[in-house]
Amino acid sequence: MATTTAPSLEAVPMLSNGKWTELKAKRSGDVYNPSTGKVIGRVGYATAEETGRVVEAAAAALPAWSNTPVVERARVMFRFRALLEQNFEELAAIVTREHGKTLAEARAEVNRGIEVVEFACGIPSLIMGEVLPNIATDVDADAIRHPVGVCVGITPYNFPFMVPLWMFPIALTCGNTFVLKPSEKVPLSAVRTGELLTEAGLPDGVFNIVHGDKECVDALLDHPKVAAISFVGSTPIAKYIYERGTANGKRVQSAGGAKNHLIIMPDADMDQTVKQLAASAYGCAGQRCMAGSVAVAVGKAGDPVVQGLVDYAGKMRVGPTDGNEGVDMGPVIRAEHRDKVASYLDIAKSDGANVALDGRRDFKSEGFLLGPSVVDRVKPSMRVWKEEIFGPVLSVVRAGDLDEALAVGDECEYGNGAVIFTRSGYAARQFKQHFNAGMIGINVGVPAPMAWFPFTGWNRSFFGDLHIQGSESIQFYTRQKVTLTRWPKSDDSHLDPVWRESRK
Repeated sequence: MATTTAPSLEAVPMLSNGKWTELKAKRSGDVYNPSTGKVIGRVGYATAEETGRVVEAAAAALPAWSNTPVVERARVMFRFRALLEQNFEELAAIVTREHGKTLAEARAEVNRGIEVVEFACGIPSLIMGEVLPNIATDVDADAIRHPVGVCVGITPYNFPFMVPLWMFPIALTCGNTFVLKPSEKVPLSAVRTGELLTEAGLPDGVFNIVHGDKECVDALLDHPKVAAISFVGSTPIAKYIYERGTANGKRVQSAGGAKNHLIIMPDADMDQTVKQLAASAYGCAGQRCMAGSVAVAVGKAGDPVVQGLVDYAGKMRVGPTDGNEGVDMGPVIRAEHRDKVASYLDIAKSDGANVALDGRRDFKSEGFLLGPSVVDRVKPSMRVWKEEIFGPVLSVVRAGDLDEALAVGDECEYGNGAVIFTRSGYAARQFKQHFNAGMIGINVGVPAPMAWFPFTGWNRSFFGDLHIQGSESIQFYTRQKVTLTRWPKSDDSHLDPVWRESRK
């Protein structure tokens, strides 16, 4: 039976038309606390028919919401932002509990999500149209942005709070309604977000949540009333989402995987560089699309980089994060993922690389723990260089000079982010101009843009043309209508005589 508040998180509910419903599904999945390895909830998987009903609820709410003045829509976001601030520590704790990242990392995630809400609060200014009077004789032209309709967000497990907020605050404030399909591995943050949106005064049906696997996703991709789809995940799934969604006539922005390169020049401040390399590669246990994956050590930087990483990462405190702030790195999302990531160390050895730091050890915990690893003498022909590992494994490639380092990046099929550490303005400029990636960092370990700039992955790291965040997101969630107007002078004898007299 439907209720107006979310039931216990032991059974993860879906939200449709303002009602929380516990789905009595034939298929379901377990939600784990990665720090303990224990099941903390169960999420039912919606069928295609059930998913369709959620889309219909969003479609029914669209006319009234799209006609709501944009200032009123923004005021909902202002109230939502205040509630996020009031519940900040609770939200961070939920992220830590269901994902496993440290509490400091979870707090940072919540902060970055709030920044997008702040950006959305400014949409009344950002969505303003354009006018050109007298574009032709007695003809005025204007271009006005309109919402596109029902929008869908399909989000990953690695940022359960932040990535949905990359999408729906902007979509909603632009006048669209929204259906969120969070990762079935981490649905708890989405549920709490939905409760806070309702508390902020968002009308029923404007924001909805559905849980599921491929059947649910395909139903969203195929539904005729879905206008736009935003996705973040692995490259194979991103490509699938893009191709199926666009084949059905939908707008799609689909962010995929990465193999981010970090170039270290011999003149870099080695102590600071090693700390930033470790933060980039091992933050969130390496489970982020902006994580440093390949360190390219140029010339004499090679040995100091490897030794510095081994010394620094080898001392990082790895352990359960739920209720524990005394660790530097937490678990990965699942036991099977831990084992898959760890297997790359054996693959690297068999390919001829040197495992300088092996993160496998007995942590005396039931959590899904794996320590930081450093793999040296990696070649672009090796699997550890080619494949997205998505865990705390940093590969080190040796390059003779900057040109060789740039060439290494050119061989990579991805193009999300890349970083250079140097004191040389020339090297930084060459890197900025020529490295094959859409987001560049200069002495910045993780070049992830804040909400006011788009998340500009290239190559197989992104499918589509309008990126998530920033001005491109407003273009994605709106469509333009251009009007040409001429009011010719005409006989006014048919007009009301009082009005005609007033013109004299």
